Amino acid sequence: MGNFAANEGLSIFVILVWLGINAFLFVHFYMAFLTDKCSSPLRTAARQLDRNLTFHKLVAYMIGFHTAVHIVAHLFNFEWFMGAQLDRNSSLLPFVLSEIGNGDNASFLNPIRTNETNPTIVMFTTIAGLTGVVITLALILIITSSMEVIRRSYFEVFWYTHHLFVIFFIGLVFHGRIVRGQTNLQAHNPFQCRDHFETWGENGTFCPKPEFAGNPPMTWKWVVGPMILYVCERMVRFYRSQQKVVITKVVMHPSKTLELQMKMKGFKMEVGQYVFMQCPPVSALEWHPFTLTSAPEEDHFSVHIRIVGDWTQGLYEACGGDKDETQDAWELPKMLIDGPFGTASEDVFNYEVVMLVGAGIGVTPFASILKSVWYKTIQQNQNVFTKKIYFYWLCPETQAFEWFADLLQSLERQMTSKNMADFLSYNIYLTRWKENEAAHFRVHHEAENDPITGLKQKTLYGKPNWDNEFSTIGTKHPNTKVGVFLCGPTMLGKALEKQCLSHSEAGVKFIFNKENF
Repeated sequence: MGNFAANEGLSIFVILVWLGINAFLFVHFYMAFLTDKCSSPLRTAARQLDRNLTFHKLVAYMIGFHTAVHIVAHLFNFEWFMGAQLDRNSSLLPFVLSEIGNGDNASFLNPIRTNETNPTIVMFTTIAGLTGVVITLALILIITSSMEVIRRSYFEVFWYTHHLFVIFFIGLVFHGRIVRGQTNLQAHNPFQCRDHFETWGENGTFCPKPEFAGNPPMTWKWVVGPMILYVCERMVRFYRSQQKVVITKVVMHPSKTLELQMKMKGFKMEVGQYVFMQCPPVSALEWHPFTLTSAPEEDHFSVHIRIVGDWTQGLYEACGGDKDETQDAWELPKMLIDGPFGTASEDVFNYEVVMLVGAGIGVTPFASILKSVWYKTIQQNQNVFTKKIYFYWLCPETQAFEWFADLLQSLERQMTSKNMADFLSYNIYLTRWKENEAAHFRVHHEAENDPITGLKQKTLYGKPNWDNEFSTIGTKHPNTKVGVFLCGPTMLGKALEKQCLSHSEAGVKFIFNKENF
């Protein structure tokens, strides 16, 4: 016990201090957030919980980096171990250390016990070597299949290989014992005895032979806690997913976007949240996240699903999308729902002025927001802090507008009838059309409403000039915090975040929020 404390005491102390600081900060900010929900700095701290995928990726990068360092270090170790066996010179300390334990083969230091082998054989004939190879291969497959090009084009590959984490952690628990520690430090002080290795163990010397032993696998102490939490979380999710889900309505939109309206007992949601969905007839293992497009005030919850892959195509066919006749309710597939889960969009009502930016199908969380704003407004809800919404929707082709344009047309009519036309300003951009093509289109489709969306607000062509947009909003709303919410690609997020930083001056402050799934 004394040797263990001497060897590992400082490491354990540092880890305990680090864990203690993290526990204190979490409890402190969580309790403060509960008592003051609208405080921006505290919400900023709590918002980090919404960025779980970002944190997950950062942890993965660090695991990959430290695994590489660990492997390189062992390559050097084995090179030195093999060199000590090959250079059989009793006047050299490495060789003397390698010879220790040759009799009883118990207290050895060098895991390579003979000069007639090689590191590769040792690697595949020891528990530490075998488990190291297995967990390294598992980690390589997990990381490479997580690249965006694989994840988006071959989601099943990403999904199934990601579950190699089970093999990774099992191997990690049994990995160890290659690096050995000295067990007789009190009798044999390495700093005093290293210069007298030629007389170790002889009569009259103050330095007995050093004794070594492999440390038992210790990883389980760090893994067991998270694994228990993971198993508990999976059990909770399994219980929630077994609640009966009833599909009340299926809508096939022309742009090959499937809308499912569903009901589930006890289901409660907030704007911008998402659920995980599983359709057992399509796949008994795959769960996919989808943003809720319904409002909390509605008596159902809905999702809009763009048909882009094997799983969504299977769901599309199971719901009768490839058939001309309408399916009866009992013919619709069984659905499992887990959630809802929170996202950054839940904060939208904490800002007086809001910018909503959606790209393509990324507009889905804002459908929920716009519906909820309307319901709260007509119900004269006094808790609505938001006074102005700027909505931007960027789409590459006209087909993407079809399903969402119906909602905007309805909101436009209702807000005009309530003399609230100024509450919502929306700008729709067709990004792959050039202005000369658009001009030719408008000449042949002159009408009061836009020929593409049917809205009074005309569709714009090309990409927004974000610098002008932010400057205009900042001028109209001085001394105001403006919440900027994006559901779209990373490059667009970087551009908006840069604009938020450069235009947060003269009293106006832009605060950037991005969906992370």
